[in-house]
Amino acid sequence: MKLYSDKALAQILDQEIFRQISSVADGLGVECYVVGGYVRDIFLERPSDDIDVVVVGSGIEVAKGLKQLLGKHAHLSVFKNFGTAQVKYRQQEVEFVGARKESYSHDSRKPIVENGTLEDDQNRRDFTINAMAICLNKARFGELVDPFNGIADLEDGIIATPLDPEVTFSDDPLRMMRCIRFATQLNFQIEDETFEALQRMADRIKIVSGERIEVELNKIMMAPHPSIGLELLQRSGLMNLILPELAALDIVEKRDGRAHKNNFYHTLEVLENVCKHQASLWLRWGALLHDVGKTKSKRWEPGVGWTFHNHNIIGAKMVPQIFRRLKLPMGAEMKYVQKLVDLHMRPQVIADSEVTDSAVRRLLNDAGEDIDDLMTLCEADITSKNEVRKKMFLENFRMVREKLADLKEKDYKRLLQPVIDGNEIMEMFHLQPSREVGVLKQYLKDAVLDNRVANEREPLMALLLEKARQMGLVS
Repeated sequence: MKLYSDKALAQILDQEIFRQISSVADGLGVECYVVGGYVRDIFLERPSDDIDVVVVGSGIEVAKGLKQLLGKHAHLSVFKNFGTAQVKYRQQEVEFVGARKESYSHDSRKPIVENGTLEDDQNRRDFTINAMAICLNKARFGELVDPFNGIADLEDGIIATPLDPEVTFSDDPLRMMRCIRFATQLNFQIEDETFEALQRMADRIKIVSGERIEVELNKIMMAPHPSIGLELLQRSGLMNLILPELAALDIVEKRDGRAHKNNFYHTLEVLENVCKHQASLWLRWGALLHDVGKTKSKRWEPGVGWTFHNHNIIGAKMVPQIFRRLKLPMGAEMKYVQKLVDLHMRPQVIADSEVTDSAVRRLLNDAGEDIDDLMTLCEADITSKNEVRKKMFLENFRMVREKLADLKEKDYKRLLQPVIDGNEIMEMFHLQPSREVGVLKQYLKDAVLDNRVANEREPLMALLLEKARQMGLVS
């Protein structure tokens, strides 16, 4: 991997903010370093506006001095309980902290913190590529302090811990998720010893809160190729602890010489296909969970083979449980993913036979505003290695999309919602909200969706009266 040259590094450091920090630190007589992800991203040519600075002394005092130097355009926030301070200046945010060393108890991620040296501070970092520091003091301005050879790991595309990986992961198990997240985002390899420790320590993830796991998981999901991280989660054993419903799909059973596909790796392929469309986070979650019901629905039927009947319905019922456990939002986002899982077989069923207007109208009615995302998911779900069958499905999907576009152009909401509503039905037949009202509403809706009558008052009223007579509501 090609990294920034010393000249390019010097240009980045030659910003007003760094010169001012240097001046304040020298004036206070303390060592001062820019550290962590900002340094890593300089070398990866991914500059950031979020700058972390470690002071061998009081980070708060340096922050106060910087604020005074920068004047009214800078905003200072001090967090005394944590020994940190933040200065916001124009588009940049600088976090200041005193160098520290940490120790942990076995049942908590919260460390016992003491003042320390730069060496102590670098020792506590999670990975070698995040443990580099650049001195900001005038005498050594721009000098790289890299005790764990993180620059070489950047060049080689390696994720490794500075110290014993088993201790690193035991101290703070969230680092296991971060390890996989960085490997995914940067497309790096996890060093063998580090990955083996990750496998051994996987069970420690149980002490990490769902909220913290959710953040890392969503960052993996939004990476250019999330399947990298999901496969690492599976291989490490973390998936079985975080998302066992997905881990359970990683199996192939064979009976009478007939095997079903590995639905875990099929899911990763579908997710990658969806990501080609710059998919949102929740469409990606829909792809990830679309087949999650297959483990519970799997049956062997003699003469037929392996079946997964109603896996979409079973999977949709599992979505709220999964979202609740992972601390994912339980509102519109969860309902959207649940809808995609529930409906993802419908376009395939339509495309597997004659593409009728009625079937497309019903699909659009049920999917509503999410129809385009549903179609994207369903097209991504065609992973057959049979090119003839794949071509047939995609051609039929094209026809479905054409019919959908035609319906949307004609204002499908007006076309698909009967002009006679529940309130009018109750008034006509002197009914309270009841099962009978629901039956009559659905009868009219089915007639409209199946295009048996125009969505107009006169033909719908005739149908309504006929059905009401059959139900004994009128003589």
